[in-house]
Amino acid sequence: MTEIFGREGDDAQASAHSPGQRLRSLLRVHSVAGRVFVLPLALAVLLVVAAAVALVRQAEGVSTPEARQRSLVGATPFAHAPGTLAAMKSRDSTALLRPQAEAARPASGVDHIAVSSPSAFAASAGPAVSTTVPVTDRNGSTAGFGSAGFGSAGIRIQRAGGLVVHPLEVLLGAVAGGLLVVIGGAAWVRGRLRRQTHGLHPAALRRMYEHHDAVLHAVREGVLIIGSDGRLLLANDEARRLLGLPPDADAERRPVADLGLEPRLSALLASGREATDEVLLAGDRLIGVSVRPTAPYGGPAGTVATLRDSTELRAMAGRAGVAQERLKLIYDAGLRIGTTLEVGRTAEELADVAVPRFADVATVELLEPVLRGDEPAAGAGTDLRRMAARGVRDESAIYRVGEVLRVVSGTPMATALESGRPVLVDDLRRSDEWRRQDLAGTQRVLDAGIRSLIAVPLQARGVVLGLANFWRSGTSGGFEEGDLAFAEELTARAAVAIDNARRYTREHTTAVTLQRSLLPQTLPEQSALEVAHRYLPAHAGVGGDWFDVISLPGARVALVVGDVVGHGLHAAATMGRLRTAVHNFSALDLPPDELLNHLDELVTHIDTDEVQAAGSGTGEEGRGGDGNEGTWPGGTGGDSEGAPAHPGRTGITGATCLYAIYDPVGGRATLARAGHPGPAVIAPDGTVSFPEMPVSPPLGLGGSEPVEITELTLSEGSRLVLYTDGLIEGRDRDIGTGLELLRTALATAADRTPEQICTAVLGTMLPEHPGDDIALLVARTQLLDPGRVAEWEVPSDPAAVARIRSACVGALESWGLEALSFTTELILSELITNAIRYGAQPIRVRLLYDRALICEVFDGTSASPHLRRAATTDEGGRGLFLVAQFAQRWGTRYTPNGKIIWTEQALDGGRPEPGPDSVDDILDQWDDVPAL
Repeated sequence: MTEIFGREGDDAQASAHSPGQRLRSLLRVHSVAGRVFVLPLALAVLLVVAAAVALVRQAEGVSTPEARQRSLVGATPFAHAPGTLAAMKSRDSTALLRPQAEAARPASGVDHIAVSSPSAFAASAGPAVSTTVPVTDRNGSTAGFGSAGFGSAGIRIQRAGGLVVHPLEVLLGAVAGGLLVVIGGAAWVRGRLRRQTHGLHPAALRRMYEHHDAVLHAVREGVLIIGSDGRLLLANDEARRLLGLPPDADAERRPVADLGLEPRLSALLASGREATDEVLLAGDRLIGVSVRPTAPYGGPAGTVATLRDSTELRAMAGRAGVAQERLKLIYDAGLRIGTTLEVGRTAEELADVAVPRFADVATVELLEPVLRGDEPAAGAGTDLRRMAARGVRDESAIYRVGEVLRVVSGTPMATALESGRPVLVDDLRRSDEWRRQDLAGTQRVLDAGIRSLIAVPLQARGVVLGLANFWRSGTSGGFEEGDLAFAEELTARAAVAIDNARRYTREHTTAVTLQRSLLPQTLPEQSALEVAHRYLPAHAGVGGDWFDVISLPGARVALVVGDVVGHGLHAAATMGRLRTAVHNFSALDLPPDELLNHLDELVTHIDTDEVQAAGSGTGEEGRGGDGNEGTWPGGTGGDSEGAPAHPGRTGITGATCLYAIYDPVGGRATLARAGHPGPAVIAPDGTVSFPEMPVSPPLGLGGSEPVEITELTLSEGSRLVLYTDGLIEGRDRDIGTGLELLRTALATAADRTPEQICTAVLGTMLPEHPGDDIALLVARTQLLDPGRVAEWEVPSDPAAVARIRSACVGALESWGLEALSFTTELILSELITNAIRYGAQPIRVRLLYDRALICEVFDGTSASPHLRRAATTDEGGRGLFLVAQFAQRWGTRYTPNGKIIWTEQALDGGRPEPGPDSVDDILDQWDDVPAL
C-alpha cells in the first residue's frame, strides 16, 4: 500500500538534466506520467493541424467568387464608361485606353484592366479571375472581340488568398500559445503523477492495484491504515469483520476513537506506538494486534495495524501450553525425584513436584514393609504410613505425616491398591465410597474446599509400593479423564525411584547390620587410655571404615583405625576380615611395622583370590559395582573411595590402616601407617600438632617399600586422635583444608573429655550428607604409677633366684597382694630359672601392678619356649605347664634385643581350675625349680 504514495525528489533529479534530456524524459511513454503527458500533447497538435487545413479550405472557397465579384465591379464601370467605346473605335485605341485603365485599376482594387477586341485575348500575369464585359454599340450589338473588343478586369488568386492569410497567422499564434500552455500543464501533471506513481508502468500499476485490492479482500488478517491524525484511512474486509465496522466506506476518514471499539484497543490504534501480537478484547473475540509505523518504509506519517483472531488460537495455545507444561513437569520430575536413596525423601520429592503445578494438595503413603526394605503385598486392610503431604496443614489433613492409616475396602484408595490402576473421583461431595474411609476427616477435607481426587498406586516391577493421592480444590477445577494418564506417568517415575530406595534400604540395612556386628561392640577395660569413639556410616552406602582398641600384654593398648576401599557388603565383609586379622596379629604381640606387613600380605592374597575367581567365572565380577574412583589418602592427596590400578591386576580391594601401641609405663607410643592419614596430638597445654610420620603404600599394593615406625613420648593427659579420611576430606574440601578445620576444632575443645571432643569435632566437621564413612578415636593418655612398677636385674647364677623371689614377695606385700605370693613365686621361679639356664644376658624381671599382676622376664635370646606335656620318665618339661595352670594368660613377645615371657594373674587371688593333674602331682614332677 505504501507504494501508491509517491516520494519527493524526482523533480530535483529531473532539474539536473539538460533541456534535451528533459524533453526526451518528457516524451517517454513507458510510465503513466509519460502517457499522461504525450496524449494531451498529441491531441493538441492534431487539433492545430485540423484547424489550419479547415482555414485553408475555407480561404480557397471564398477567394474566387470574391475575385470575380470585384473584377466585375472593376470591369463594368470601365466598359460602360463614356470614352471607352470611342477609344476602341479610334485608330490608336491602346494609347487612349491605357491611361484610362491605369487610372481606374487602383480605384477598383483589381490587378489589371484589359481592353481587347473580339479577336484578341489579353494575357494575364498569372492565374487570375477575370471578367469580360462586352462593349456594346448603341444598337446593342457587341463591338465584338475584334474591332469592338471589350475590356476585362481581374485579381490574382494569390492576391485574393492574401485576404485570409492574416487571420490564419493569428489563429496559428493562438494555437501555439495554447499548445505551450497544454504542454506546461501536462508536464506539471506528469511530474506530480510520476512522484505519486514512482514512474510505474501502467500495467504494473494495474497489477499492483489488482493485487492490492485482492489482498485486502481475500487475506484472512485484518489490515488497518491509520493516518497521523488518528483517522482511519483504509480497512479491509477482515478488519471490518473482526472489529464490527460497517461494510461501506462510512468508517473511513473517521477518528479511530469514534469507531466504537474497546477502550484498550482503540487507545492502542490511536496512539501510534509499535506493538507486536498484543492480545486485546474486541467484542467477544480476542484479537492479536501488531502495529508498525509507515513513515520509515516510504509512506506518509501514520501506522498500519494487522489484526488476527486469536480466540481459537488462544484455546489451542492453552491446550498446547498445558501439554508443554506437563512435559516440563515430567522432565523436572525425572531430575528432582530420586536424588537420594532414602524412601521418605523420595516420597517428599514426589509431593513437591506435584504441588502446585498439577495438584493443590498431594499426599504419599507407603506400605509398611517398604520402609524396612522388604517387598510388600498390597491389598485391602493393608497398613500405609503417610510419608509426605504438601499443600495442606497437618491439622487439616485426615492423617499427619508419620501416622499409620488402614485402607478401608471399597474406597478409591483401596480400589487403586487392589487393581493397580489410578482411580478418579471428580466430585468428592457425591462420593460415599470416599467418605467411608473417615467421616470426620473427609468432612474436614471438604470444608477446606477440596473437590476432586486422583488416587494412583505406586508400583514398580509389578509390585505395588504405596499410594499417591492428588487433590484439587473447587477454584482450580476438578480432575478430568485426561489427567489420569499424566498422573500415572508421574507416579511411575517416582515409583521406580522409591523401589530403588527400598532395595537400597534393604541392602544398606544388611550392610549396616553386618558392619556393626563386625565393629567393636564394647571396648576392653584397661588403665592406659581413656578412649571415646564415633562411627558414622556414609549416607550413600556403608563403607569399610573400622576402628579398634586392643589390650596388649604389659598394660599396653593398641589403637587401630582403617579404611577399606569402596562401599557396600563387599567393603564391610573385607573390613571384618582385616579387623580379625589385626586381632590375630596383635595376639602375637607384633610391633606395628611387622603387623602392617602381615596385613599387606593378607590383602594381596584376598585380591589374588578374587581376581582368579572373577577370571574363572565362579566369583563376583569386580567388586560389586561400587563404582568409586579417587586417589589414596594419607599423604597422597585423595580419598579412600578408589585405588590406583595395579599393573596386571583388576578388582583391587585396597585398604589403609594406622596401628599404634601405647605403653603407660613410660608414656611411649609406637605408630606405623600404611596409606592412612597420620594422627593428631593434643598436648596437655592445648597445643594441637600433627606429628610427622613416614608414608607407606596402602595395603594390598604389594609395594617394596618397608613400613617404618614412629615413636612418640606423650605426657600424661595428652590426647591422641586417630581418624579416617572421611572426616577431613569431602567433595567440597581437600585434605589440607580438612586438616586445618580439624586443628581448629581440636584446639577449641582441647580442655574437654574425649567424649566431648568427639562430639565437638563431628559437630564442626561433619558434612550434611557424608559421602564416606567416618571413624574417630580420641584417647587420653595415662601413666602407670611408678610405685606400681618393680624391676630387678638378674645375674646368670641360679642362686640369685631365691633373692629375686624374696624381693618380689616383698613388693607384693607392699601392694597388698599377699594372696598372690605363692603362685607368683612358682611362676617367677620357673621363668627366671629357664632364663638363666637357656637364655643370655641381660636378664631382667619386672612386676606391674595394674588391673592384673603382670610378671615379665626378659633375656637376650630369641628362642621361645613351648608348652608340652611331659612324659612320666621325662626329667623336665613341666615348668611352663605349671605356669599355664596358675596364670590367667601367658605368652612371649619379641624385642629388638631378645624376648619377654610374661604372665598375668587376677588380683582377686583366684586360681584357675586345676587340670587333669593335681598341683601336688605337678610339684612332685617339678624338678627344674631349685629348692626353696
